[in-house]
Parts: sequence; C-alpha cells; structure tokens
Amino acid sequence: MKRLLRSLKKAIPQRHPLRLAWHHAKAFLAALLSGFPARHLTIIAITGTDGKTTTVGMTAHILAQAGLRVGALSTAFLQMEDAMEWNTTQKTSPSPFLIQRFLRRLLRAGCTHAVLETSSHGLVQGRLRATWPRVAAITNTTPEHLDYHGTLEQYRRDKGLLFAMLRRDGTKVLNRDDGSFSLFAQIPSSHTLTFGTTPAADLSLTDSAESPQGVRGTVHLTRPDQRLPLALRIHGLFNLENALCAIACAQAVGIPPERSIEALRSFPGVPGRMEQIDEGQPFSVFVDFTVTPAAYEKTLTTLRALLPPDKRLLALTGSCGDRMREKRPQVGALCSRLADIVVVTNEDPYTEDPHTIIEEVWAGIDQAHCDAHKIFDRREAMAFLFAKAEPGDAVILCAKGSDTTMMTAEGQIPWDERAIARELLKKMVK
Repeated sequence: MKRLLRSLKKAIPQRHPLRLAWHHAKAFLAALLSGFPARHLTIIAITGTDGKTTTVGMTAHILAQAGLRVGALSTAFLQMEDAMEWNTTQKTSPSPFLIQRFLRRLLRAGCTHAVLETSSHGLVQGRLRATWPRVAAITNTTPEHLDYHGTLEQYRRDKGLLFAMLRRDGTKVLNRDDGSFSLFAQIPSSHTLTFGTTPAADLSLTDSAESPQGVRGTVHLTRPDQRLPLALRIHGLFNLENALCAIACAQAVGIPPERSIEALRSFPGVPGRMEQIDEGQPFSVFVDFTVTPAAYEKTLTTLRALLPPDKRLLALTGSCGDRMREKRPQVGALCSRLADIVVVTNEDPYTEDPHTIIEEVWAGIDQAHCDAHKIFDRREAMAFLFAKAEPGDAVILCAKGSDTTMMTAEGQIPWDERAIARELLKKMVK
C-alpha cells in the first residue's frame, strides 16, 4: 500500500488541483478535529525567504516581555511560554494536524497569542488554513524553492497568499525595500505597516553598525516622528531588519515600538541562528541555518567584517537534496569568494545521491580564490576545519543550524551539529 501511495504521489504533479485539494481537505479536517483553536488566539504569521525563524523568536520575546502569554512555532522550535521543544520535522510549516494540535495546546495552557513561521509550500498547500492571522508579515523574498514555484514572480504570489488569510481587521507588515513590496501593497487589508531603510517606511533604519558585542542602529518612526536607538546582542546587520519586522508585528497588536526596542535588548538569539559555540578554543565558531545564496552572502560578509585583516574565515558548506539544484554552484561560488578555506560536505541529501550534490556545489568553487576541499563525512569535515583554524580565525558551519536530524534516502538519522561541534572542540582544548 505504501508503495502504491508513493507511486501515485509521483504520478500527480506537485501543484495539480487534485493534489492541492487533498492538502486543503486535510487542513480543514485538522482544524475541525482540534476545534478551530485559532478562533480564540491572536495569530501573528511570518513568512519570507530568510530571517523568518529569528523574527518569530524576536516577536515572541517582545510579546512575552510585554506580559502576554504567547507560544511560537518555527522551523527550529515549538515554544509554549518558557517551555521550548525542537521541531523534529524540520519543516517550517509542518503537517496541519501538528499545527492545529499545537494551537489547541497553547489555548488550553492559557496562551492568548501565537507566532507562526509560514512557508511558501505550506501556504500553497493550505497547511495554515483556519488560522486567520491578525497580523501577516514578510521578511524578504529572494529566489528559493523555484523547483516548486517555477519563477520568482510565482514564488512571491504564493507568499502573498498569507495576506489573503488576514482577518477583516488584520494588518499587513511589509518590507518596503523588497522587490515584493508593490505586489503585496495591492492586496487589500484593513491596515498596513512598513519597515526598511527607506525614509518612506513607517519604521525605517539608519546608522547600522556591527561590533563584537552585537549590532545597533537607529529606528525612525513616521507616526509620531521619533528616533529610537536599537541594540541587539546578536551578530548580523540583517538582524536589524528582522528586528524592524518584529517591532512592526508587535505594534500591530498594540505594543509601542519603544517598548519592543527595550525588550529586544535582552533577546538572546535563536538556537542555530548565528549561534556562537565557545568551548575555550582560540578561534570563534558559529552555527547557522544558512541555505540560500542571499543568506550565504549576508552571513559570510558579516563574519568577514568582524575579523581583523590578517585573520581567516573558514566555511563548511553543502546543499539540500530534492531542492533547487541551480543554487548549488552559486553557493560554491559565494563561499570561495568570501571565505579563505572552504569544505564542501554532505548536508541533507533526502533521496538524491549526496556525492552528486557535493559535485554540483563544487562546480561553483573557484580554487584560485580559496583553499577548497571535498570531505563527504560531515563530522570529519568539521574536525578538519577546526584543526585548520588558527587563533583569531572564524569558522562558520552552514546549513544545519539547530536541526536534530539529517534527512537521507533511508529516513531521518540523528544529527545535532551544535552538540557535535562542542564535542569536537572539547577534545581539542583538553
């Protein structure tokens, strides 16, 4: 029976109306069986290409600091007030049954607000059906998942499905700097808040700066005319944009920006997102969920800027299987341009041959610009980079983030990159 079902799935195209109807029917059933819990919750839904998980974490942190009882669901974690568990599915928008059961858990625990990370696949397939967001936000859009969506334009239209789900009194939160802005601005909604670096945004950012202690900038409010200093104790200038999005989401549910900015001073970051691993080694190590070309450029550029001119950046890279193959050489090219030592290794091959994936990433490597290596075993690749790192260097382990498994043709196998990094580093510093 399982083989028959797999054969039927392969025979029906991913976006065929019959397949989508099946997905939407499952989502309605999931909401029905859980009693439509979203009717009694204030839902904030956040989508985008990069930065979603961190923005979800920031938004939930702001709401909690404001005294609201809040839960959150993201690619990395499921959070119910102070309790957190890992999202072992590794899916941004998991099964609608999981989503609806989670919302029911929040409701029974007394939560009033839920922050949901939302994927383009999940929107097309209706996994967020019957969640009725009060706030719908977009971080940014760059080419990703085009194997499913076909074009960047269609990808953006599919992301825009989130705004059509808003409640009647709902608020759109849009990135004024993003290429999607004009498209999403046309979608009707009761309220719209915008953020970005342009002065025309409701919340605009200037004076961005990075230091070893974190990032800072100035937030300008158009209504009323105010300037507020913003400081985060996490790295990456892009996280200032994520913070603006989170501040706008909080504003849409009644929390003033100055209160959100104060709350973000204590935001600890999200596990596996530019997370620093320190076991006393003489070089810095970061674990990050870097998967898109745009994210690679931002992440590697951030770390390069933090390094003294005579220190090196060492990068572990790869690519996910069963996904957008055309980005693989792009990732290789970015790593070889921005890092000094690059190791291409296995990541999440899914049903593909992992050696083929490695070769496709390797095709973009320019060995004239970096010291490049292919090491199939990911643990060996990590140990190799740590052995190569010298005092003051920085090592970035890309892609796995806080994942607790690796997706292979044989199924999910245990893989906790953060724990493995600590284990290897502890052995080095003994």
